[in-house]
Amino acid sequence: MDKIMIHGGSKLKGEVTISGSKNSALPILFATLLTDDPVVIKNVPSLDDVRTTLLFLNFMEKETVKRGNAIEVYSSDNRTYKHIAPYDLVKKMRASILVMGPLLARLKKADVSLPGGCAIGARPIDIHLEAFKKLGAEISVEGGYVKTFAKSGLRGTIINFRFPSVGATENVMLTAVLAEGETTIINAACEPEIEDLAVVLNKMGAKVTGAGTKNIVIEGVNKLHGFKHEIIPDRIEAATYIIAAAITKGEIILRKVIPQHLKSINDKLRKSGLYIKELDNTIYVKWVKNLYPQSIKTGVYPGFPTDVQAQWMALMCLVNGRSSIKENVFENRFLHVAELRRFGADISVGGRVVNIKGVKKFSGAPVMVSDIRAGAALVLAGLAACGTTTLSRIYHLDRGYEMFEKKLKELGADVRRFCD
Repeated sequence: MDKIMIHGGSKLKGEVTISGSKNSALPILFATLLTDDPVVIKNVPSLDDVRTTLLFLNFMEKETVKRGNAIEVYSSDNRTYKHIAPYDLVKKMRASILVMGPLLARLKKADVSLPGGCAIGARPIDIHLEAFKKLGAEISVEGGYVKTFAKSGLRGTIINFRFPSVGATENVMLTAVLAEGETTIINAACEPEIEDLAVVLNKMGAKVTGAGTKNIVIEGVNKLHGFKHEIIPDRIEAATYIIAAAITKGEIILRKVIPQHLKSINDKLRKSGLYIKELDNTIYVKWVKNLYPQSIKTGVYPGFPTDVQAQWMALMCLVNGRSSIKENVFENRFLHVAELRRFGADISVGGRVVNIKGVKKFSGAPVMVSDIRAGAALVLAGLAACGTTTLSRIYHLDRGYEMFEKKLKELGADVRRFCD
C-alpha cells in the first residue's frame, strides 16, 4: 500500500496552478446522464473520485474519453438505460448519491445502494429523500438499496430544506429540471459549486434561476441537450496551499483561482497576520511575521468551510496563544486531532469544540489518514515538522488532491510516495 514520506522544515516557495473543483466536477459528470447528446467538460481534475464517477457512467453505458484534463461523454447507440447503481461503485464515495436524481428524472425510477465515503459523520440522505417524495416519488429501502419510483411522473413543488445541504440541493436540481412545472428550493445551499452546476444545466436547456442564493427556482423542461463547459477552480485545494505557505513560513503564488470563493478563509488569515494579495485569477501569499491565533466556526457558504477546518487546525497548533474551532456542519470531523497530537499538538476536544494551545514546534511522526481533508492537514503538519513524517492510508488524498506530491515538490517540499 502506498505511503507518503515528508522531511519537514522547508519553506514552500514558488507557483502552483490550482486544479478544477472536485466538488463541482462530480455533479456535472452525473448531469451527463440527463441527455444522450455528446458532452465536453474541461478542467476536470484527475482524482480517484472522478475515476469512480466515470466508472458509474460506463456502467450506465456511457462512453467516456479523456483528453488531457477534458472529459468527453457519449451515449452508446444500444443503451439500455439501467436504473440500478450497485454497491461496489456507490460504497467508494459519498457523492454517489447524486446518481439518484438524474436516474429518477430520466427513467422515473432509481435503485441506489446506500452511499459510502469518508468517516466524518453520519451525513444521512433523508433530506434528499424527503425532497424526492415532495416531487412525487415513492421511497423504500430494501436490501441496502434506496428505491425510488415515480409511477405518475414528477411534479414541481416547493421544497423547504431544514438545512442547506449541498448534496440535496444538487440532487433536487438534477431531478427537477425534467419534472412537470416549477420547483422552488427554499434554504438552498449557496456554494460556488451549486452555481457551476446551474450554469451547466442552463447550457443543457434547463431553466434554473437563483443559484448562489437561498432560493432556487427550476422550471421543468421536456428534454435536455449536450454542452461544453469548463469546471471552476477548486477553492478547497487553493485554501490548502495558502495554509501550506503560512504553516511553512513560505511564499506562494496561486494561479487559476477565484479569490472571492476564498473570502472567509483569507479574511481570517489576514487577521492572523498573513500577507495576501488578490488579483483577478491569482493569489499571492507571503509569511512576513509570527501569526496571531484566530478562532473559527465552520458553516455553510459563505461561512468558513468545514473542508478547511482540519488544515486550519494544523496551522493554529503552531501559532503562539490559544484558539478554538467549532464544527457546525459534521458531528464527527475531529478524527485528525489524535494524529496531530502525535506531532506534539496541544489540543482538547469537548463535543463540537476544539481548544488549541499553540506549541513552538512539531516533531515528525508516523500518522494515519482518516479522510481527505484530515490527510491534507497531516501533510501540512509534516511539512512544518522537524524530522520525518510518514503518512499511511493516503488513498484518501488521491480522492481529493490532484498531483499533491508533485505540486509540493515544485514548491520545494521534500516529499515522496513509496510502496510499503
